[in-house]
Order: sequence, then structure tokens, then C-alpha cells
Amino acid sequence: METRPQLDITLCAPRGFCAGVDRAIQIVELALEKYGAPVYVRHAIVHNKYVVDGLRDKGAVFVEELDEIPDTGKPVVFSAHGVPKSVPAGALARNMFFLDATCPLVSKVHIEANRHYAEGREIVLIGHAGHVEVIGTMGQLPEGAITLVESVEDAEAYTPRDPSNVAFVTQTTLSVDDTKEIVDTLRRRFPAITLPHKEDICYATTNRQEAIKRVAPLVEAMVVVGAPESSNSVRLVEVSKRAGCEKSMLVERADLIDWSQFEGIRKLGISAGASAPEKLVDEVIEAFAQRFDIKVSASGEQRESIVFNLPREIRPATAPSA
Repeated sequence: METRPQLDITLCAPRGFCAGVDRAIQIVELALEKYGAPVYVRHAIVHNKYVVDGLRDKGAVFVEELDEIPDTGKPVVFSAHGVPKSVPAGALARNMFFLDATCPLVSKVHIEANRHYAEGREIVLIGHAGHVEVIGTMGQLPEGAITLVESVEDAEAYTPRDPSNVAFVTQTTLSVDDTKEIVDTLRRRFPAITLPHKEDICYATTNRQEAIKRVAPLVEAMVVVGAPESSNSVRLVEVSKRAGCEKSMLVERADLIDWSQFEGIRKLGISAGASAPEKLVDEVIEAFAQRFDIKVSASGEQRESIVFNLPREIRPATAPSA
């Protein structure tokens, strides 16, 4: 009988769903329960095909723009990434009933940007061009009010009208280390720059990056379960490589694993982006178990205590107290 090669798997913790993703998915599910199908969702509720397909099977209809939605009075949900101000304005103009699933930590960045603008500051947004969260944040203010900076080079080239009156905000899903380099450049060039009251990069992004940094130097390969559209998942791969595991890759589903990458591997790390459900991690572990004699251990504490409130309209009724 053929003996399978030994493989030690270390699970990075925390990994997978964050509070903002969990809340967004719950909003769609509870809306379907309360109002029945269809419930329309503007843009993928979170960047994960498995999650989106599962909600579609339950009756969610995904659209990119509001003009794709007929006037049926059915609920419309805005995705966790946030939307430009023009979107709720357009929904109100059509008397649409909408539920905003924007992650509260993204909303915090929107509030900061509006405050800086009201106080007359020029605003830098550190982020990735074209990402839906960036489009949503830049769409909080008139065109030209926010300048997008994607790199240290951009930060060096940025020329405000008044260097003494600048503020910055950031996308919530960036690499902590990359962002620090950009922030350091801006602070060196503009010592009076106004900083966020509290770090804009969200707790879940930071925690998952720290977890992967601990494991990456100890393994020969790292699998990050997540979608290519998911900014925080792509950043985890970059962080893992930088932390010492050159063979780090993004895997959307177990059936998409390139097994040639794992020949001769004896130590593997597994993490998951904030929009990847644990079921997909289990699938990946099972796929390795079919080819290797695996031993699984965890590095770190998976539990995160943050929970965000649901919109009042769909909050489950609490049982009356005795």
C-alpha cells in the first residue's frame, strides 16, 4: 500500500469572516426572510463567489447599478464596501427601500473624509484605484476634493495647494506595512498633516496580517483562501511572501489548487481573507488530506469579540423579559 507523504498544516488565527462581512451577509439573509425574494443587492455583497452564489440561490439578485432594478418596492442592499453618496440619493429619488450594509469601519472613513472637507482640508486617500471601497469613499465628496495616492512614489509627487492644511484617510483593507511607508512619506513631506483619530485599516485586516506574519517564516508554502477581487486576501499573500514564505498563493476553492506547487512540501500554512467562509478552509484541508497524511495545528486565537449592530428595520425581535 502506497504511503502518503507527511504534511504538517498550521492554521493562521484569526482568519476568515470579520464582523463587517458577517453583518453584511446577515442583512441580505434577514431581508430575504422578512420581505421574501427577490432582494436586490448592488454589487457583490462581499468579494467571495461562494457567498454570492449561496445568497443568489436563496433569492438575492445582484446588480451593478440601481437602474437595473425594476420599480417593485423590493428591498435594495448596498454592499459592505460602501457606496458613493450619489447611490442612496438615486435610491431616494426613486422611493426605493434600501438597507445599507456598508461596514461601519468603512463608514468611519467616510465620516472622517466629510469632516476634513467641512474643515477646509485637502484630503489624500491611500488606496487602490478602481476598488469599490475607494470609489465609495471618493464619492462622498465633490470631484477633485480627494486625491488618491497608491504608492510611495505617488506620495512623493503629491502637490497640495496648501501643504499646511492636508489630511489623509485610507482604504480599510491595505497592507499595514505598505501603508506605513506611504504615511511616513506624507508625514515627512507635510509635518502638519492631520492623521485619522484612530487607525483606518480595520482590526480584521491587521489581525489577519499579524497572524500570517507569525506563521509564514515557519512553513514552506502558504495558502490564502480567498477571491482575487478581495483586496484583503490579496494583501495576505503579499504579507506572507514578505514575511519569508515565497511560495504563498491565493486559492479560491479546493478544486482550483495547483498541486504541482506542493510536491515535496512538508510544512504548510493556511489562512483566509475576511470574506472567505470557514467552509472553504475546511474544503482545502480535506483536499490536502486526500493527498497527504496531515497533522493540523492552530497558531493564535481565532475568536474576535467585535460585533456590529444590524439595521433597525431587520433586527430580529428580542424575546420580552420575564
